[in-house]
Parts: sequence; C-alpha cells; structure tokens
Amino acid sequence: MHKKLISRMVIALAAAGLMTFSSLAAAHAHLQSSIPAAKAQVTTSPDALTLNFSEDIEAAFSGVTLLDSEQKPVATAKARVESGQKNRLIVGLSQPLQAGSYQVNWHVLSVDGHKTAGSYRFSVK
Repeated sequence: MHKKLISRMVIALAAAGLMTFSSLAAAHAHLQSSIPAAKAQVTTSPDALTLNFSEDIEAAFSGVTLLDSEQKPVATAKARVESGQKNRLIVGLSQPLQAGSYQVNWHVLSVDGHKTAGSYRFSVK
C-alpha cells in the first residue's frame, strides 16, 4: 500500500510538472500570421509589414529587420504596435520594394516578459 501511495505521488508530481512546463511554453508570443505571408509572392510592394502574434507584445522591446536578396538591410520605419490590438506589430516601408526576395527577421517581447524571435521570406514579382 505504501508503494501505491508513493507511485501515485510521483505520477501526480510529474503531471503537475508537465502542466507547468506546457503553460510556460504557451506563454510566449508566437507569430500567427503576417502580411505579406510567409512564402508569399506578391505582385505589388506592400506599404507595410504586419505581423500578428499569439499574445500582446511590448513595442519598445520588439522589432523587425527587412533584408533584400543580397542580405542587405532595407530601410523601414520603426516598428509599432497597433493601438487597440497590442498583438499586432506594424513596420512601415520607407519606399516601395523592388522585385526580388526578402527576409523578415523579427524579435518580440511579450507583455509577460518572454522573448521570441524568428524569420520568414516573401517575394515581390
């Protein structure tokens, strides 16, 4: 009987640990969608890059770098969070993009303090 009790306690602790870990992993701001979308081939240059995350982010500690096909930085406006939608990061483009391939490198700090980063590509025809 003592072994059953210890066994149940170990299982309960393991389950609690897994639930804690999964809730911590879910607390990060993950990129859910973007405009232009990842791997998209757009016919005209967008006016801005729009990145939508799974939770609210801190604009002051979040940003985007846009690189052209030669991995050179493309001029953009400072990233801002859309008022009323704190999970949306918007980066205006200083000039229309020329035809070619682009890479978007992003990093964000979610409002609960977790940092995430990633990248995706799109092209302009």
